[in-house]
Amino acid sequence: MTKIAVSYQGQLRTKAKHLNSGETIITDAPTDNKGKGEAFSPTDLVASAYASCMLTIIGIYCQEHQLEFSNGHADVEKIMTSNPRRIGELIISIDLSGNNWTEKEQVKIKNAALACPVAKTVHNELKASIEFNF
Repeated sequence: MTKIAVSYQGQLRTKAKHLNSGETIITDAPTDNKGKGEAFSPTDLVASAYASCMLTIIGIYCQEHQLEFSNGHADVEKIMTSNPRRIGELIISIDLSGNNWTEKEQVKIKNAALACPVAKTVHNELKASIEFNF
């Protein structure tokens, strides 16, 4: 079980501490929502988590199937909506070129990534536009 302690730092900033490792993350409200935008916003972390989760699941799949995974990069664009204010869409481009996987392996890797825990956790109204480049 993972435990995280989050404390309000004032001026719309929080500090989250991963208790197992001691690592910390600072968040700020974004500039379009009364904040300074000097750090990731909480919704930026959701967007980052989505892509990070997919790359991690690809790594796990490759380890389990003895596949080399030497290149993986994702770019994420987060689009907010209002009423209610939430993430409306994530546009994710995943570059997996140079890993020399067969077409059959690419299909299985793509399916594994699309089934990552974050994808299964976010609200079904979140539109995720995901492009894989092999």
